[in-house]
Amino acid sequence: MSRTHFPIVVTFLLFSGGSALAQTSSWKLDTNHTQVDFQIRRVPVSTVRGSFGGITGTVVWDEKDPSKCSVEAVIPTSSISTNNETRDKDLRSDNFFDVAKYPTMTFKSTAVTGTPGKLHVVGNLTLAGVTKLVTFEVEGATTPAKMGSKLILGFAVTGTILRSDFNFASKYPTLILGDEIKFTIDAEADK
Repeated sequence: MSRTHFPIVVTFLLFSGGSALAQTSSWKLDTNHTQVDFQIRRVPVSTVRGSFGGITGTVVWDEKDPSKCSVEAVIPTSSISTNNETRDKDLRSDNFFDVAKYPTMTFKSTAVTGTPGKLHVVGNLTLAGVTKLVTFEVEGATTPAKMGSKLILGFAVTGTILRSDFNFASKYPTLILGDEIKFTIDAEADK
């Protein structure tokens, strides 16, 4: 069901802006403050929601030229949670994510366009052994803020992927479980 949401993930990182940043800077995703939330339609009457955590990655940001930005993220597939242990066990099985064989999903950007505050991040999402080109929309980065000894940025990312693109449509037909997986990513990155 919720296979692609993650990855996700993670694209969000690249879109920081702010005049307080150097022209090109590297940022690390804050694992404790970065999460991918997803939703998928179940039958035509309800929506299943879930999340992934434990996300790691890096963002390279150029405040003057977003085309020089990049992001790489890794999402542990075993972190999936839908608040239903039976469903989560099925999602972790070889019916879906096959976490024993594919313990992570990854995202690596190939292009960033737009302007800080409204970016489009394109890249390769690899999930369950399948790699597809996906696009994420990023709404502005927060102004860099000092938290303790770190400088942090926040990002909001949205996107949609198809479970059929990642071979997740065989167990449940789209009449039972929708093909579109919508996701949002809330991320913090620091340096």
